[in-house]
Amino acid sequence: MFAPAKVNLFLHVTGRRADGYHLLDSLAVFPAVGDFLSIEPADSLSLRITGPFGELLTAEPDNLVLRAARLLKPDGGAALTLEKNLPVASGIGGGSADAAAALGLLSRHWGLEAPLDELALQLGADVPVCLASAPARMSGIGDVLFPGPNLPAFGILLCNPGVAVSTAEVFRARAEKKFSPPAELPESWPGAAAMAAALQALRNDLEEPAIALAPVIGDVLAALRRLPGCLLARMSGSGATCFALFPAPNAAAEAAAALNPSGWWRWGGGLYEPSPRDL
Repeated sequence: MFAPAKVNLFLHVTGRRADGYHLLDSLAVFPAVGDFLSIEPADSLSLRITGPFGELLTAEPDNLVLRAARLLKPDGGAALTLEKNLPVASGIGGGSADAAAALGLLSRHWGLEAPLDELALQLGADVPVCLASAPARMSGIGDVLFPGPNLPAFGILLCNPGVAVSTAEVFRARAEKKFSPPAELPESWPGAAAMAAALQALRNDLEEPAIALAPVIGDVLAALRRLPGCLLARMSGSGATCFALFPAPNAAAEAAAALNPSGWWRWGGGLYEPSPRDL
């Protein structure tokens, strides 16, 4: 099963609950790049991690794929392989997407009729939106989902400078900042330029504190904004991955190839479109 990246086109911190969790308003989309999770029958549960970012993860004790498997069926057996193509701790929901893929893949493999939405929330606030891997408006702590605007065709470029940013530290760094109101969005946008212009009036409230912790994020944003055809550049989630919007997927792919700094992970293309096998 494919586990696509999640990108927050904007992210407003709208409040804070009594238990300390922050309330958010965001529009999430899923580019056609991500990790892959595969399965083979086995008597016991195991996880092998491969891919360009596989060496940064361990299979125990807190890997979200294994946590999802044990939550779904504590005594279940399966030999799982995770191909880790997305940077770790990078603000694009890689771990959450992997957990969502594990829930979907293993529930089919084990023939379970499980309440996946409820189980997903136990694994993390981003896991429910990753179950469908479709554009969605997120509120609450990220767990309240409803349809966002109808999106026009557009291209998206992702770039990560190779630094991991702690979500908890980013939130602490903005502790004294004021909360933002929820965004007002239309039912649809007529095109990519109109969408980018509307999003330009919004923001990612975590971008400024993340740059203070990892200044290279500012370098990435500056490089993206210099690319020909860039309509909008912004950080996703709590960083450090940033994105740029383009009029079309091929323009995003060409721009990704034109980025000069070596050592930065980059990808350009369009949004993920689920196949019947993924549903």
